[in-house]
Order: sequence, then C-alpha cells, then structure tokens
Amino acid sequence: MSAGRRLVRAGSLLAALGAWQLLTAYDVNLWLRFEQFPTVVEVARAFAERAGTEAYWQDLGSSLRRIVTGFLLAAVLGVAAGTAVARSRWAADLLGPLVEVVRPVPAIALVPVAILLLPTNEQGIVFITCAAAFFPVLVATRHAVRALSPVWEEAVLTMGGGRARVLWSVVLPGALPGVFGGLSIGVGVAWICVISAEMISGEYGVGYRTWQDYTVVDYPGVFVGMATIGALGLLTSTVVEAAGRRITAWLPRVPDRAGPAALRPPRPSRPRRAPEPPSAAASASARELPVPEKEPVP
Repeated sequence: MSAGRRLVRAGSLLAALGAWQLLTAYDVNLWLRFEQFPTVVEVARAFAERAGTEAYWQDLGSSLRRIVTGFLLAAVLGVAAGTAVARSRWAADLLGPLVEVVRPVPAIALVPVAILLLPTNEQGIVFITCAAAFFPVLVATRHAVRALSPVWEEAVLTMGGGRARVLWSVVLPGALPGVFGGLSIGVGVAWICVISAEMISGEYGVGYRTWQDYTVVDYPGVFVGMATIGALGLLTSTVVEAAGRRITAWLPRVPDRAGPAALRPPRPSRPRRAPEPPSAAASASARELPVPEKEPVP
C-alpha cells in the first residue's frame, strides 16, 4: 500500500475522532443527543486508567482465548463438513437439510442450549463462538469446492491418481481462496457472538466488563470496551487475511491500480496503412514503357 493511501486512511479516522470531540464537547442536540456522550478526551483518560490495571488484561486474555479456541474448532469442522457436502452425495443428503434448518438460528439464541448442555460457562461461550463461525465457513467451502473446474480432477485421474490425491492436490488447494473468504467472515461473526455471550453468562471478558460498566452508568468505560472490541476484531481479521495471502501465495495477484498511471487506459497502437493500389494512369504508363531486349549470350 502506498504512503498516500495510508495517509488518507489515517486522516479519515482522525477526522471521525475530531467530529466526535466537537459534537460531544459542545453538547450538540440536533435530533441526535450528543450531550450524554463522553468526549474523546474522557474515553482516552478512562482507557489509560484501565490499561494500568490487571483486570483489563485479564478480560482481554479471556476473550482472546475464547475466540481463538472457538474459531479454530469452527475452521476445522466447517472446512471438513463443507468439503464433504460438496463432494459426497450421501453427506449432502444427510447433513444438508440439518445445516439449512439450524443455520438461520442466531448463535446467541443457543445460550440456553449451551447452559443446559455444557457443565461450565467457559465451555458454553466457546460453543456459541464455534457455532457462530461454523456456518459461514461451511457455506463458503461448499460453494468454493463446487465451483472448481472438473478438468483438473479428470487430469489427476487420467495420470493414475486416486480420490485422496484429488482431494489433497486439487480440491483443497483450489478451494483455498473461497475458504479464506469464509474464515474472514466467520471471525467477525464470532466476535459478535462471543461478546454477546460474555454479556449474558460470562464471568470475565471484554463483553462482561462492558456490560458491567453500563449497569453502573460508567459511559467512558463502555466506550473503552467498544474500542477494545474493535481493535481485537481488526487484529484477528488481519491475521486471518495475512495467513490467507501467505498460504495462497502461488495464486496470481491482481496488480495495484491505485496510481494515476494505472487509471489511464493503454494507448492503442496505430495500425499500419496498407499500400495504395497503383492508379490506372500509372498502370497504363508502366505498360507503355519499352522493355529492354536481352542481349544474346555469346
């Protein structure tokens, strides 16, 4: 990414923070009531106080541990189930209807199921996180595998490869771009559900602490929790996307078209003009020219 694009992105964030500070500092009340919002300075001061306590880092570690555990389980199970549904008629008949029935149910609605099914709240939160990320990964993997060209599989079978060779050499590598698209979506959905689960039944975690701050009317603390959630979500999604680019480094990349030179269309080459046919007068004069006689060879 060029320095100019980084500057624009940083400027957009600073502009949003500046607008927030002005609207809250002057208690603007134009249908939206900003007089009850804490200012950026108050949130920054609260963040500095929280960052110096052990409880803040304990909550952050608890949320990260839950998201990593649930997301890794969802990644493994989602890729395996999606590949099986796309490649096997039996798996599609057995798992397909069940997946389509359970998939519309919000993962946060599974909190009573987790409480009844699992012995501890920690396991229940991991279960909800896994369920949230599982379905985006499964659906993305299923579509990516079904979109593969059958020519590649036929080529491996022609050269004597078996089903296992097709799976590991054609199906999984070819579906990786779609799989990582599902993983990127899944980690975002997982964060939404893990924070919600911590608010409902957690004992530690960023979501639990944010809800506690809301109950005691500590609005700067609430915004500290929101900023922490956003930063953790950005961190995890960046890690997933970086891992995807590294694992699929063998794929051709689209060149960066951000520069002004790349926006200009290529200049078409000027076609060469065909030689004009000789005119009738030139042809007649050429026919009237005397042809020199050849001298006999002695």
